[in-house]
Amino acid sequence: MGSEEETAVRVDSWIWSVRLTKTRSMASSACRAGHVKVNGDRVKAAHPVRPGDEVRLFHAGRERIVVVSRVVRKRVGAAAAADCLVDKSPPPPPREEVVAVGIRDRGAGRPTKRDRRDLERLRGL
Repeated sequence: MGSEEETAVRVDSWIWSVRLTKTRSMASSACRAGHVKVNGDRVKAAHPVRPGDEVRLFHAGRERIVVVSRVVRKRVGAAAAADCLVDKSPPPPPREEVVAVGIRDRGAGRPTKRDRRDLERLRGL
């Protein structure tokens, strides 16, 4: 490392390198769409990030909030990526349980009023 240590890298490259997105093009398109903020400001893909910067990324239906602890240019393994950031993201929302759906036998005909009320009670309506 020594004097060759980098102080800043592109935000899209860093997001991809620490495995927040699957590809670098996904990171670039997230920047273009305005889903990436560095220290509260929307940034373009070429914006430099430095240690101590807060990066907010809205990706895959959830917001990730991370603080840069080390900059990397090349993609690193998952264990090394965890050392490059401090994750302050809220926990992901709980997965919704599959709601039981009333299934009628084929050819059973139209449901009666009693069947309809049972189905509505089952669905929680």
